[in-house]
Amino acid sequence: MGAGDEAVTTRVRRGPLSVVEAGDPTAPALVLLHGIGSSGDAFLAQVPAFADRWHLLAPDAPGYGESDDPAAAPGIDGFADAVARLLDDAGIDRCVLLGVSWGGVIATRFALRHPDRLRALVLADTSRGSGFDPERAAMMAERAAQYAADPVGFVRDRTPLLVADTTPASVVADIASIMDRACRMPGYGYAAASLGETDHTPDLGRIHVPTLVVVGEHDRVCPPADSRLLADGIPGALYTEVPDSGHLPNQECPEAFNRVVGDWLEGLPG
Repeated sequence: MGAGDEAVTTRVRRGPLSVVEAGDPTAPALVLLHGIGSSGDAFLAQVPAFADRWHLLAPDAPGYGESDDPAAAPGIDGFADAVARLLDDAGIDRCVLLGVSWGGVIATRFALRHPDRLRALVLADTSRGSGFDPERAAMMAERAAQYAADPVGFVRDRTPLLVADTTPASVVADIASIMDRACRMPGYGYAAASLGETDHTPDLGRIHVPTLVVVGEHDRVCPPADSRLLADGIPGALYTEVPDSGHLPNQECPEAFNRVVGDWLEGLPG
């Protein structure tokens, strides 16, 4: 829509992070956080919809893509604090923060640790973390071990589980390509560990910014029930589903995802 149709996307180095950016740097900031098997490139389909009104920043997380490897495991606090440092490096006081999957867990922790830096929150296809269930926490550790043992096979086998059965093969291939380029050890292991140690259940009531919780109708990784728990726990949160999508609606069904998010953003107080 509008100028966003011709928006130029660039990669910018901000401290230790590589960031996909688009839009006017003087516009309100919309920061986009990718999932555990992805990078800032996962949000390229959001650029045409939002770059005419927002300064988009989609960082590669520490240990992912073109960003530096952290010196030690950051934990979920460290990953959230890296977003705060990104805002500092970009000269941004407050932002709207949108996180997909693991990025949503980071965004939730950011909301708890840096509430003064947050204007609004979008949690997409995410959960309270995996730490509320020992089996889920152990599964995250096992997943990291599987990736470390056979990255190529992991990407091949994991990608089909992320998408709906109706997602076009070309989109599935793009998701796999981003995962292949973005992921490496120890970053993937650090991310998995951060999920396994996190349970936001008792803290959701402390989030007091406008919040949209959105999930793909057919998400098998973080199913709609997980998102409903988030929406029920965060005061005033709005819950909605994206039809015909799996775990990655921003990539599988970008038009529908962009419309849902865009309409909600339009209603935010100035």
